[in-house]
Formats: sequence, C-alpha cells, structure tokens
Amino acid sequence: MILHHGDPEAEYRAATTGVGLRDRSHRGQWAFTGRAPLEMLKGVVTGSMPDAPAEVSGVTAGRATYHTVLTPKGRIVSDLWMWREVLNGSEVVRAHLPAEAREALRTYLARILPPRLARLEDRSEELGMLSVAGPGAARVVSGVVLGLRLGQEELEALEEGEYRRMGGGREDEVLVMRSADLSVPAYDIVGEREVLRAVWKLLTEAGAEPMGQKVWDTLRVEAGRPAFGSELGQDVIPVEAGIHHRAIDYGKGCYTGQEVIVRIRDRGRVNRHLRRLVLDLSSELPAPGTPLFHGPERARGEITSAVDSPTRGKLALAYVRREVEPGESVAVGSPEGPRARVEALSD
Repeated sequence: MILHHGDPEAEYRAATTGVGLRDRSHRGQWAFTGRAPLEMLKGVVTGSMPDAPAEVSGVTAGRATYHTVLTPKGRIVSDLWMWREVLNGSEVVRAHLPAEAREALRTYLARILPPRLARLEDRSEELGMLSVAGPGAARVVSGVVLGLRLGQEELEALEEGEYRRMGGGREDEVLVMRSADLSVPAYDIVGEREVLRAVWKLLTEAGAEPMGQKVWDTLRVEAGRPAFGSELGQDVIPVEAGIHHRAIDYGKGCYTGQEVIVRIRDRGRVNRHLRRLVLDLSSELPAPGTPLFHGPERARGEITSAVDSPTRGKLALAYVRREVEPGESVAVGSPEGPRARVEALSD
C-alpha cells in the first residue's frame, strides 16, 4: 500500500475540497456459490443478511450489509461487507474484506462450510476496488464512471452499503457502493482489475487526485471508524469497538459467538471502549501501543491509530477503560505525559 503520493497536504486538500482517489485492490474479493451459500453463511456472520437486488431499467440496485465473523469467545476473526448479485444469470453472494484477515478467515470457513452447499471462490487476483472520496465524488462518479446513467443527486442520496451496477448483470460493468468510512462522502468501485485501470485513468483525467494510506487514515480517524489490524482483530469483541449497532443483528438465529454477544447485551458490560482522543497540540504524534494513564495508577488504555489532521489537529483512536468517561482527559505515554481529551464515538 502506498503511504502517500509525494504531498500528503495536497492529497488531504483534494479529498476534503474536491475529489480524492485511492486504489484499495489489496482488499479481498470473494464470491460464495453453491446450492445454498446464503443459508450457510447466515450461521457464520453476525449481521443482517442482504436482500436480493432489484433490476429497474437496466440498473441493478441492492444493499450490502456489514458483518463480523467471531470465534466462540466472541472475538473478531474478520469484518466484511457482503451482498448478493445476479451475474451471468446466476446468483452469487459477494464479499470484500481486509487483506490482513483473508487467510485466517479462509481457514476458519474451510472447517465449517459444507462445500456442496457453499463454496468460497477467492477472486482477489481478478477483481479490485477503487475508492473515490470528497465533496465532488458523486459528481465525478456519475459523470465519468457511470456515464451519467445515474445522476449525482441519486448517488448522494444512497445510504451506506447501498450499491448500483449498470449493465444488466454483466461482470465487466463496475459496481458503485456508498461508504461511510471517512469524514467526507465516499464511494467504493468494485470491478475487474483491467476495467479499473481504465476507470483510474478517466478519474485522474477528470481531476481526481490520488491519495495514499496516510490521508485515508486521517479521514478515517476523523470519522471515528475502526480498521482491521489497528482497532479490530482477534483480541477485540465487537461491543468494545462500538461496531455492534451496525455489525450485529440481535434478532437473527444462531451464529458462532452469539452467546457472548447476547450475554454482554443482557447482563454484562465490557471493560474497555474505543474512543477518539483529541491530543495536546504540542505533543508528538504517539505510536500505536502508547499507553494512556488516568491518574497515577496503572495504564487505563492504549493508542491504536494516531493522525495529524490539517483541519482538526492531532487525533487518535484508543481503547480506554470503562471508568474513564467521555469528556475526561488522559495522559499519553506516562502519568506526567501530555494530555488528551476523551470523546465518545457515534457509529
């Protein structure tokens, strides 16, 4: 992954005032086929199962749903987005997921999915993803990617996870999905890598500025969105990360890890919560793992991501013990370290 393209400040400015563009083809692109993939996955993933897409005047309209896959102890194996498509006349269940979780999740699913009913096809080598972000993202995606076949206003009205695909089920047409992972409007474009190379060229010719991981993380932390490998992983329960409201369907049937999640909801509580920190402007940017102190006693949390936002100053995401309430402050690095204000995340 590219950290930046030479000028992070210009990349941030483009993403917050114009259009930023990032290649996210490192993410896994999976397809589930077979006799009953949706039914088999229902007992694996934690969220609401996606509805079948609708076809209206050559436009496929659907909505992806967000999930986690958990261990029996409620820890996160992976998070992922999942949706249904009819491609070349056959329905498939599609998913995109973090590259860091691909092997662990593949091994996990190989143990529990019956291959006659649900087969995993890893299509990451042939499919990729671009993300377009910024106030001008909908305009550029409508005009350049979709050829004005879907208007800017309709794209702007999409909710998180809603997607549109042109072409009546042809896989050489890209899928455009609304994202809420950043502090600016954003759209994920999924398609064949060869097609995406042409789309990248068209977008940059239309004024979209490439941006790297550094600016992406800044916009993500501004939005308060956790990322796998930083805030999410096999030492985290979804409730701790605050993603349970969108990743867990409390009304669905059994899935692995459900007992832990329901017990927390009904009778328990977690010992830590993901929070955003507003850091003292004079402090250096802390590294992930930097401890947080609340008084002279032992550490009460640790930094997971830290960024220097050109508009909001130094920010961080951190897991903080439940005794530390939003609005209070913590010391960074040591009990005498620079102060940081704790903020609750709204997800």
